[in-house]
Amino acid sequence: MTSIALITKSFAPDFELCADLSRSVLDNAPASALHHIIVPRHDLKLFGRLAGPRTVIHCESDFLPRSFVSLPFSNFTINLRRPFPPVRGWILQQIVKLSAAAASDEDVVVLVDSDVEFVRPFTAEAFFADDKVRFFHKLASVDDCLPRHMIWHRGARSMLGLPPGQPPYVDYIAAMIALDPRVVRQMLARITDVAKTHWTSAIASRLHFSEWTLYGVFVDEILGGKANSFASDDPLCLAHWGTIPLTRETAGDFFAGLKSTDIAAMISAKSRTPLEIKRGAFAAFRAKTAATSTLHADA
Repeated sequence: MTSIALITKSFAPDFELCADLSRSVLDNAPASALHHIIVPRHDLKLFGRLAGPRTVIHCESDFLPRSFVSLPFSNFTINLRRPFPPVRGWILQQIVKLSAAAASDEDVVVLVDSDVEFVRPFTAEAFFADDKVRFFHKLASVDDCLPRHMIWHRGARSMLGLPPGQPPYVDYIAAMIALDPRVVRQMLARITDVAKTHWTSAIASRLHFSEWTLYGVFVDEILGGKANSFASDDPLCLAHWGTIPLTRETAGDFFAGLKSTDIAAMISAKSRTPLEIKRGAFAAFRAKTAATSTLHADA
């Protein structure tokens, strides 16, 4: 049987979002799947409320080298091996997620952020077929209209020892990403070899970085047909990436875009959508789904 784990990097400001995600994992994920939530040491007590037989709370320092030291009263970490530039919080999160994925013994791990909720039951086979792990891959979707994506691509190629290439690039960014831990370990070893320093230091020195772009480029251009992966342009997750807060009306309309293959939905925390509106929209969707299931059962 295919084994699967879910990994979430979170922190105190996202606790309520993460609590909703955790509930949705318990409601929809396979009973054998563990949800690993990784938080800063000072947030362990808060997130301990979510701990249970299927929910494991970890300290982020367990996935970082000892050379990484947090600066008090800031969102920065210093890597004593390479103190400048300081490691920004966003970069640190990605290092932690990659480290946790590399440490996994499961067939597939799914990186899922706190602002995602699962809305339908799923099995490991949603991310694993014919002994291959799904990865998101949307052809010819990144060009100068997405300048940050362009930076991520060029950074990934540099770290992997590849030439810059020519856009349009493949888009690898989705609201949740499935990874093969074996591939992650190969990728990190490649970065260490190219950089002549440990992969954590190589990534920590970056000002701009995307772990999803790095993984995608590695699978497509380093491993190619040798990867135990299959590409799909279906993210399996309805996403609102906008920065404008949703209202009760627009949040309700949001679910009209849910596809039959979507098992999750994400309203970005960066949209600043009020928690009560987000929760109301998801609760209304769950109620509608339950009512539909009852009607079908009675028919």
